[in-house]
Amino acid sequence: MATNTTKQTSAGATDITEDHPERTRRAPAVVGPPLGEGQEPVTVTLSHHLRIGAADFTPGAEITVSPDYARRLHGQGFTART
Repeated sequence: MATNTTKQTSAGATDITEDHPERTRRAPAVVGPPLGEGQEPVTVTLSHHLRIGAADFTPGAEITVSPDYARRLHGQGFTART
């Protein structure tokens, strides 16, 4: 029978009452292929379920993608008409 000889200490514990600096809002992450040089991200609304990588997006979800990827999604019928 193996025994664990590691001792747990509170040296690495985080103080829950400490003040946290105000968090800044980040720009939404680009889903799918990365942006090309000088491109601005585009927000699209999906009309169908889409799985990109390990993430599932339901119809009506708004995602931020590169302009090239937005054109591909539109051509394949994945984006909603606006």
